[in-house]
Amino acid sequence: MADGGVEAVERALLLLEAFGDDKAWLELREVAQRSGLNKATILRIAVSLERFGHLRRDARGRFALGPSLWRLGELYRRSFDIGDLVRPVLDQIVETSGETAAFYVHAGGKRLCLFRRNSPRAARHHVEEGDQLPLDQGSGGHLLQAFSDAPGERYDAIRRQGWCLSRGERDPDVSGVAAPVFGADGRLVGALLISGLNSRFEGPQAERHRDLVVEMAAHLSESLGCREENQKEKE
Repeated sequence: MADGGVEAVERALLLLEAFGDDKAWLELREVAQRSGLNKATILRIAVSLERFGHLRRDARGRFALGPSLWRLGELYRRSFDIGDLVRPVLDQIVETSGETAAFYVHAGGKRLCLFRRNSPRAARHHVEEGDQLPLDQGSGGHLLQAFSDAPGERYDAIRRQGWCLSRGERDPDVSGVAAPVFGADGRLVGALLISGLNSRFEGPQAERHRDLVVEMAAHLSESLGCREENQKEKE
């Protein structure tokens, strides 16, 4: 248990986290295997979770998630603004790398710059939020196509490695590296991108930018509810 937590609450959350996309109903032994809780503890916790509608149990003794979780999910979705999650990630990228960070999504056959934080450097790659750019140029565009199942060897390679680096495609002086961000259902949400002048995307520096954007895209995907195994299925 984490410092300051409540053990009983954390056990209840472990029980709920045992459920995944693979099976709607779980036997008691399966809940125990997935949660790491013993069967007696599960049965005690289940009484409270059932009472509040967070868990269901059928005549065979199997468990499934309850309707109250749907209600809570709907309330969350109504209050959710993806920018609340994306902007802190962009801030961290810029503070770590010194380069420009952006988040792109598909928009009518182009890629839309949904969120952006520009580099503090005088010489930088500059694009505004709301700008639309081609999908067939730049790391962000190629990555969005790759993880939207575009065919071809180039896109196969991007899917395998989980990132895309481009140099001078849209602007001859600019390089960029992008990584995919997935939602709770494992589907592509957008592309996280670091961009800057070619001279600052050479050798070890380019590798650091790549590692950073991949790490932060995975972190953002997790914040959006995507499990690691869903990310691996898409890569």
